[in-house]
Amino acid sequence: MSDREEMRPPPHRGLSPEEAAARLVRCGPNELTKGRGPSAWRLLLGQFMSPVIGLLAAACVASALLGEYADSGAIAGIVVVIGLLGFFQEYRAERALTALRSLTAPRARLLRGGRLTVVPAAEVVPGDLLSLEAGDLVAADARVLTSHGLTTDEAALTGESAAVRKDPRAVAERAPLAERTDRVFMGTEVVDGTGLAEVVGTGMASEFGKIATLLAGAGEDRSTPLQRRLAQVSRLLILLCLAIVAIIAIIGLLRGLGWIEVLMIAVSLAVAAVPEGLPAVVTIALAVGVRRMAARRVLIRRLPAVETLGCTTVICTDKTGTLTTGVMTVRELWGEDHGRLLDAAAACCDAEVEESGGGGVGDPTEVAILRAAVAEGIHRRTIEAERPRTSERPFDAERKRMSIARADGVLYVKGAVESLLGLARSVPAGIEAANDELAARGLRVLAVAVGDGAAVSDPAGPPEADLELIGLIGLADPPRAEAVAAIAAAHRAGIETVMITGDHPRTAHAIAAELGILRERRSGEPELVHARATPAEKIAVVREWRARGAVVAMTGDGINDAPALREADVGIAMGKTGTEVTREAGDVVLTEDNFADILAGVREGRGVFDNIRKSLVYLLAGNTGELCVMLSATAMALPLPFLPLQILWINLVTDGLPALTLVMDPADEDVMERPPRPPEEPILGAHEWRQIIFIGLLDASIVVGAFAWALGHRDLAMARAFAFAVLVFASLLRALAARSETRTFWEVGALTNLRLLAVIGASIVVQVALLHWPWSAGLLGFGALTIVDTAIAFALGMIPVTVLEGRKLLLRRRRGC
Repeated sequence: MSDREEMRPPPHRGLSPEEAAARLVRCGPNELTKGRGPSAWRLLLGQFMSPVIGLLAAACVASALLGEYADSGAIAGIVVVIGLLGFFQEYRAERALTALRSLTAPRARLLRGGRLTVVPAAEVVPGDLLSLEAGDLVAADARVLTSHGLTTDEAALTGESAAVRKDPRAVAERAPLAERTDRVFMGTEVVDGTGLAEVVGTGMASEFGKIATLLAGAGEDRSTPLQRRLAQVSRLLILLCLAIVAIIAIIGLLRGLGWIEVLMIAVSLAVAAVPEGLPAVVTIALAVGVRRMAARRVLIRRLPAVETLGCTTVICTDKTGTLTTGVMTVRELWGEDHGRLLDAAAACCDAEVEESGGGGVGDPTEVAILRAAVAEGIHRRTIEAERPRTSERPFDAERKRMSIARADGVLYVKGAVESLLGLARSVPAGIEAANDELAARGLRVLAVAVGDGAAVSDPAGPPEADLELIGLIGLADPPRAEAVAAIAAAHRAGIETVMITGDHPRTAHAIAAELGILRERRSGEPELVHARATPAEKIAVVREWRARGAVVAMTGDGINDAPALREADVGIAMGKTGTEVTREAGDVVLTEDNFADILAGVREGRGVFDNIRKSLVYLLAGNTGELCVMLSATAMALPLPFLPLQILWINLVTDGLPALTLVMDPADEDVMERPPRPPEEPILGAHEWRQIIFIGLLDASIVVGAFAWALGHRDLAMARAFAFAVLVFASLLRALAARSETRTFWEVGALTNLRLLAVIGASIVVQVALLHWPWSAGLLGFGALTIVDTAIAFALGMIPVTVLEGRKLLLRRRRGC
């Protein structure tokens, strides 16, 4: 005797309480195990592991050893602020498995020892007999033993939009999940009928448990393209900084400088090389994107997902509830008299809908028929009142039809076309061709017939024979109207749409053709439509596209979509129809379940990347200028033009605040007309580095000249103050030219970013006060400047922005545009 046979209880008696208790000890509770996510402390410590933070920490320690406690404290403060920003950005509870657990039944009705009993769902064990009826949430995976019209809704688990009739007849173990009509599954809902089922899988051994395992293991590498690009920039900056520090240290020692002075120069260079405002700029840019997306009904749960959405090249999407409404609908009526057809179909239904056609209880297919009938003024309640039923034969999987006899002497029958054709005496011409045409379009086709319903001695009712076929009803879960336009817009933006569904292949391909997804593929390209896909297969599809270098967004609403959402570069969940599991697994939630809103998110994401890129160029150009100033002064045997605390002020306030407002620029009008950025494209390419070097050298030449002149006419403290003023004014005014590479500030629109104007104006006032207020000047190590000196510094500071704006006009003239 096999282990399976040993586990099976006597027919229809169930396990004894003693055996159930023993199996609970042996098999464990019927629960999903919860994975442990990273602790808050681990997340916090992880923020201080980046190279940029390490470099700043080393500068902080070196400053303290040199006795420069103000510098050391300022640098330490920056390190803490950067770490906390990253921590609060990433800290969120991992609730996906908790949500998955909440979808399982809290209690279960069992047959044990021949008696019906109710126990906590956690105590259900293999071999238990589940007693099921409409409204129940199935407590465990089970094999159907008896079925009286037992029907379950498995859309969230399998992606199959139609309710599934259950039958005790065995189905192959390897059959797709949606075709296992002899099984009921944990977490699915019984929508009609009754039945008895033997439990075969509990806890993590259930289909839900398999999804939980996939969910826990999916998305282990969740770094986004932006994070990878910023990491590349950070590593490059560290290498450049170390190389420059080493060169300067060698030059200093060869010139006979003491090691303390050399170390001070090294600290200043390290601080000058690091764009301390970068983490804040990136976070603010993403936060601005979050706010703008929220206004477009797109909620962001994970900040880096904002930019990731912008560089998406492939959208893998579920069908049911995402591209389609998720509700069965009558889409086609075939027959001479549509009113008679709907009346007969409604008379052969057990479901209920409201008088208005809203709501609906019962089989989703019947609910769809009744809604179509209500739209034609036909109400089932009226039918029941005027033509009460006298007998009925419920749907049977072997007969593939049901019938109801009513007091008007008519027998109303509906079912599969092939099951009614052999019973009909009157068949409309062309019905078989019509059936084939509707089925080829992915519709579920039901035939409707009437016959003699006069009372007979047979308690089951009149025989289903000598019928008149009235017509056909084609039903389907229809595409969302907005999804067709959105898929076309995505294609124009260079984004491929891939459908992954658990539905039948014929239905999937028909809907894909209607949506415009199907097209001629080039040799070697992956499939664009995947039907009967299991959760594991959905993950495989996402991984295949990612392995080809694509940036993949995955959308979905069902439990079976959650692991693939976690695996994708950015997971997008439906907010209304999506399960809690899916929403927790996603990075993005669409509040209106509108596929078109994804394109709005892509637009904002592309704008965020553009803003981060130009802010980074602006920041690094400033840092390059500072480095060149320090290098030039050392090479010319001049004193240090700036101290570490002065450089920190420039990086954080003078450069940092304008950079924060640059990321608030609106997206360019043509942003969706460009193809997606290649995933391997760095955030700073050769063109951006040329810009950075050109601007840095331009700033440095003016500042070094100003410092050298001031040293000949002022003392060191005043010369530093003068050079500081020139660099500050140059950086602030240069922000006006940073908004666009090709258009001047006035062409971009002076009033389209009022925050930038306000920051530049306020910063100029603060810088002037800083230089002329004795306390702040003394704290930063400046000498007192005259009003004339300040005016000259401002005039010199206007040179870079003038050169950059003039260069745009010159290049445009050369290109003849």
